Amino acid sequence: QTSMKNMERELVCPVCKEMYKQPLALPCTHNVCHVCASEVLLQHGHLCCDPTSEPTSPAATPSTRSPRLGRRAVPKPDRLDRLLKSGFGTYPGRKRGAVHPQTVSFPCPACQRDVDLGERGLGSLFRNLTLERVVERYRQTINISAAIMCQFCKPPQLEATKGCTECKSSFCNECFKLYHPWGTQKAQHEPTPPTLTFRPKGLMCPEHKEEVTHYCKTCQRLVCQLCRVRRTHTSHKITPVLSAYQALREKLTKSLAYILSSQDTVQTQIAELEEAVKHTEV
Repeated sequence: QTSMKNMERELVCPVCKEMYKQPLALPCTHNVCHVCASEVLLQHGHLCCDPTSEPTSPAATPSTRSPRLGRRAVPKPDRLDRLLKSGFGTYPGRKRGAVHPQTVSFPCPACQRDVDLGERGLGSLFRNLTLERVVERYRQTINISAAIMCQFCKPPQLEATKGCTECKSSFCNECFKLYHPWGTQKAQHEPTPPTLTFRPKGLMCPEHKEEVTHYCKTCQRLVCQLCRVRRTHTSHKITPVLSAYQALREKLTKSLAYILSSQDTVQTQIAELEEAVKHTEV
């Protein structure tokens, strides 16, 4: 158990503190998620490539692991020079408003060193496919070793196949049908994968199918981690969902308190107006 925990620590991204997703290998030999790396560069004033796209390094996919196979067509020098002089085009990691490309410095969250990524920024990094496969196998191992049993079966218990967030329980197929009878309110419960730790289902981003974590004040909409690093939100005011919720709750509480305090005055005025209407009719 201790060795598995130690292994899990090695598979956690130093930025998001979750297991690696599309890890990129930094020149200092440390790794970081593709989306996390884009977010870090964005916070330091660099424009990054779209984090929803696959990394375009030669090792991006198993079929293009060789640098020769993954080599892309390079623009002719004169064409490239004209583009740079005109200020047209953006390299992954290029500074905002920069006319000429410059080397990108990436602050490694693991060793606290500024790592030079060159002119292409994240485009020069390789996707760590080996680490990605290790993470995937570890996830599968955890799922196999931690079999979840149905909480409602009579002994012997069957293995759970469905979970219910509303009921906060895991069921086998038969028990799920039994406790969610057709035509009742519980029949509307959406089945989820079985788990031992149920938490409220968060709102999902309709574009990226990720759970929303922040609120964009400029757009007045909830955004997920992938939305945050998109260029459409580059200069927008973005706050965590909890902060936005607390601020809005305080504002509504004050408004409601003002309305309730004025309720008696309004009712008195309404009564006086009704009395005046009757007097006028007479």
